[in-house]
Amino acid sequence: MKEFELKYGCNPNQKPAKIYMANGSELPVEIVNGRPGYINFLDALNSYQLVRELKNELGLPAATSFKHVSPTSAAVGLPLSKELKKAVFADDVEGLDDSPLACAYARARGTDRMSSFGDWVALSDTCDAVTAKLIRREVSDGVIAPGYTPEALEILKRKKSGNYPVIRIEEGYVPETIEEKQVYGVTFSQIRNNFKINKELLSNVVTENKIIPDWAVRDMIVSLLTLKYTQSNSVCFAEGGQAIGVGAGQQSRIHCTRLAGGKADNWHLRQTERVLNLPFKEGLGRPDRDNAVDVYLSEDYEDVIGDDVWAKYFTEKPAPFTREEKQAYLSSLNTTILGSDAFFPFEDNIVRAKRSGAGFIAQPGGSVRDKQVIETANGYGMVMVLTGMRLFHH
Repeated sequence: MKEFELKYGCNPNQKPAKIYMANGSELPVEIVNGRPGYINFLDALNSYQLVRELKNELGLPAATSFKHVSPTSAAVGLPLSKELKKAVFADDVEGLDDSPLACAYARARGTDRMSSFGDWVALSDTCDAVTAKLIRREVSDGVIAPGYTPEALEILKRKKSGNYPVIRIEEGYVPETIEEKQVYGVTFSQIRNNFKINKELLSNVVTENKIIPDWAVRDMIVSLLTLKYTQSNSVCFAEGGQAIGVGAGQQSRIHCTRLAGGKADNWHLRQTERVLNLPFKEGLGRPDRDNAVDVYLSEDYEDVIGDDVWAKYFTEKPAPFTREEKQAYLSSLNTTILGSDAFFPFEDNIVRAKRSGAGFIAQPGGSVRDKQVIETANGYGMVMVLTGMRLFHH
């Protein structure tokens, strides 16, 4: 197939629209089911690059959940604790522990469930039946993978009344070195960002604390690779082999850090007994539970546990999770990674990162205030690595 006609472009008024190879060659993708759209393909081709690089670097199956050309999360296939399984609504999935790919997807889809609603899924490996069953029960716009088992494909084809977009990509496809795009009729040309993110990039430790365990190296790589395919400005918190909070597309870096930090906080807090034991009404849908948890953890918690509304969600009225209780729990953490796609211009980012349990930071460096930023990290006993490499993505 040399070209594929799309229903429309970014918006319904943008017709005609299609994808094709500028050099006239065959497309590296096959539409196995459904009819993916313009934004679907943008998500698919960006997201697959991320999971492919995660798999190549860390040697584990990888998955990501994308929305509007940025990852809500990305993860590798590590087993989930019983608390995390319950927090991501995967504790009832038969065979989850036997499928590293399904573990990766459960982590990625379950990290920021509000943002992942209606996501695009990318998988590094052939999609198996367990992963397909997980995908089928979530609200999702499509999936890309290098292959699908016959059982997995049948499961996915039953989603969206048979119209769920499923794309197979050539596993060995290598794009041309030069990439081009047009903006307002002007053609931009640049060399593809083929920069390799690996443990050698993490050798310049600039803080007094220089101890980086293997798990922290892994999570720094997860964070930085996630940033490589996130719309800038961006920062990414990571822990346990997955991105747990992504702040994408903000003009100010501190706003990125606050946004991502809030998401990371929710990921941590959702695994506390207080949240895991919320007395949800039987039959309450997943989206309603997601929203209830999100609001319960916010300053607007009365919107779900107030006297006039709690019975819509719960069998009994939950007690508030106070700001002081949440802060006390989060202040006990120090194993989270914070990565940044460019330097931190002020130390306020480090202060905010510490509030979300950050103990390790990876950033390019190069700010006139690097010294102050490093001193702030030293004050918290953090480890900071300067990579020397910016990771802007637009």
